[in-house]
Amino acid sequence: MSPIDPLASKPNTTIAYTDGACKGNPGKGGWGTHLIFSDGQSQDFYGGEPQTTNNRMELLGAIAALEYSPHHDALEVWTDSGYVKKGITEWLAGWKARGWKTSSKQPVANQDLWQRLDQLCQHRRVSWHWVKGHAGHAGNELADQLANLGVTSSHTDNLGKKKAMTQSTAPLTIDNADAHNEGWIGSDPLGFDMMDDEDRLEDDAEMSSELLTPESATYQNEAEIIPEFDGDTSRANPYFTPLLPIPIHQNHPNRQLIMDTETTGLDAMNGDRIIEVGIVELVGRKFTGEKLHVYINPNRGMDEEVIRIHGISEAFLADKPTFEQIAKPLLAFMEGAEVIAHNASFDMTFLSMEFGKLGIYDFERRVTVTDSLQLAKQQYPGQKNTLDALVRRLDVGKQDRTFHGALLDSEILAEVYLAMTGGQVSLAIEDDVAADGSQTTHAQFANLAQLLVASSSDLAAQEHWLTSLASDYPALNAQLSQQ
Repeated sequence: MSPIDPLASKPNTTIAYTDGACKGNPGKGGWGTHLIFSDGQSQDFYGGEPQTTNNRMELLGAIAALEYSPHHDALEVWTDSGYVKKGITEWLAGWKARGWKTSSKQPVANQDLWQRLDQLCQHRRVSWHWVKGHAGHAGNELADQLANLGVTSSHTDNLGKKKAMTQSTAPLTIDNADAHNEGWIGSDPLGFDMMDDEDRLEDDAEMSSELLTPESATYQNEAEIIPEFDGDTSRANPYFTPLLPIPIHQNHPNRQLIMDTETTGLDAMNGDRIIEVGIVELVGRKFTGEKLHVYINPNRGMDEEVIRIHGISEAFLADKPTFEQIAKPLLAFMEGAEVIAHNASFDMTFLSMEFGKLGIYDFERRVTVTDSLQLAKQQYPGQKNTLDALVRRLDVGKQDRTFHGALLDSEILAEVYLAMTGGQVSLAIEDDVAADGSQTTHAQFANLAQLLVASSSDLAAQEHWLTSLASDYPALNAQLSQQ
């Protein structure tokens, strides 16, 4: 029998892979849903909440599958949550019969989401399946990636939760060699389908915020005490959370991305790779607060001399995503913007190389590039124009730069760029002013021109010059006589 492709489409059926994640449980959480439609197209959804539980995120992933899938096709939902699978297929009827009480007469946990899920299932052909999580299954790995992206998302949708959406006919590539092994559909290594003790499993799942499997128990216990990322990149440090926001200002005509990268070396064409990308967004020369920051596993080593410069160790990068795994949200965030970088050809060469490895050969045509180093050379010819030198010369960017981190350098470069090109105040004259209807608008240069005061000495000099010309030009003399 040929291997089964878990990402293949099925006639008259939508396949959904759903997952939830929670950093702390309760804590910051995210949900993700990957839909594969019957025509082979696919669509991703993700979102999250600042304070929630893993079970709620698992439920929202399933709810998204039902809300965003076409009703005319059957729906096949795959989840790694025994809580969701057992709840919808075995416990729900009893809960409803007892007035939304468990078998031990306690109120059903997450009742609002269960009722919502139950309502969405009405008059739908839905089948529910459990898949072992974190086991290399291609669909589950995609959903897991989306759920983790959901932790950092910042939009709300009609689910009432944070959400982002991308359309794709070629999902992020996952190494699914193990997932293609024959028999993954029917596998149930933990015996969930053999569990008949509803009282025990139901109560355990509802009293805790996560239904633990042997594989996830250690992870979840650790998740409850996960510390904040302390910025130490010199050692293995798993607590960094990537910032990969969706581009909410993408269509703004004055959108600028101040960018920096860190790499394994200087030669993109000879095997060196990107290990960090940091981006700060400006719109109309103002900081929007949107930042992109991610560390990347280059799948290769680095020289000690390079590590001493940026302070990012191989051990730190070992558990970070590859460029392939973050390429889609990175490209979506950058596309159409003006990208400003110091010695931009270096960063763009590396990015073009990385995207080229994934078959995206036109990256540089998707953005506009401004090199702040070239601007500095034009403005300060013959002077040292490194970022450090410009910081001292312009008296901006006072942050500690012991290590040259990409996000920190982007924040500093933003200040340098604004100062070099006129400063936030002198050129960002869009300070909010009152307009009709108590709304705010932006001041225009034409309005500000009315505030300019003419110089009396300049006017006198102009009159003297015109008078001196009048004797030689009769038409000018006639015009002055009429004034």
